[in-house]
Amino acid sequence: MVDVIDATGPVLIFGGSYSNLEATETLFKVASERGIPPERIICTGDVTAYCADAEATATLIRESGIAVVMGNTDESLAGGGESCGCGFDTGSACDLLSARWMAHASETVSDVNREWMSTFPSRIDLRFSEIGLRFVVVHGSPKVINRFVFSSTPDEDLLDEIDGLAADGIISGHCGLPYTRSVADVPWINAGVIGMPANDGANDGWYAVLTPSAEGLNVAHHRLGFDHASAAAKMRQAGLPEAYASSLESGLWPNMDVLPPAEQTQRGMPLILDPVRLPAKSQAESKSQIESVTA
Repeated sequence: MVDVIDATGPVLIFGGSYSNLEATETLFKVASERGIPPERIICTGDVTAYCADAEATATLIRESGIAVVMGNTDESLAGGGESCGCGFDTGSACDLLSARWMAHASETVSDVNREWMSTFPSRIDLRFSEIGLRFVVVHGSPKVINRFVFSSTPDEDLLDEIDGLAADGIISGHCGLPYTRSVADVPWINAGVIGMPANDGANDGWYAVLTPSAEGLNVAHHRLGFDHASAAAKMRQAGLPEAYASSLESGLWPNMDVLPPAEQTQRGMPLILDPVRLPAKSQAESKSQIESVTA
């Protein structure tokens, strides 16, 4: 499995396909239309979760040949675990609901796909060597696979996460919401997820495209519209939690157990994420940074 990618063109990042076959098929169609090949597509993990097509979604992603970072649900399924490992508080609504969709995924995912999930790396190093930028791609955070990192998470809570990383930025998933922010002047990018909405009242998922140029790296977040009605209908047919089927239709999460106060106040508010330009670095700057970390 790929754990180092040296990109010379646009890279598409997405997370949380969540057993949503409709969203995953649409994502690959969008990538093809944008001219982005599989070797420049990275999934930040959680191939299976809330939706009905765990096996079909896993097979589609496996056969695509893209790179996938180990997510907590991938880790659990690969190891034969019964819990999703999401980090939900015991007894919370998310914890109780997850037991049902995790059981469905566990019953339907084949040994072939479990074995494939076991090969996922915990980290992918994404390099844009021509502009001297390097990113660490993880699921939750560099040190904790299921750590929820939001746009509002205080920098001081994350300083230990970025300490010692030989990288110019971090790309993560897990929290379900897209953003680009900075932690102690280190860019932290979350592409969002495609399998569930972003709690903003729209039916879309989210992905990001990172495009290098002579001036630096352009980070653009994009909505992903897909056939949410079909995905919801299949969830109901499979007897999965109505709360998440309804979420696909309403664009709102069934609860906000994991959200910090700032993100709770944004429920139902349309997300507007402007592109961000990260400056290029010279070869000398990149070499100096690596030497300072490895010394």
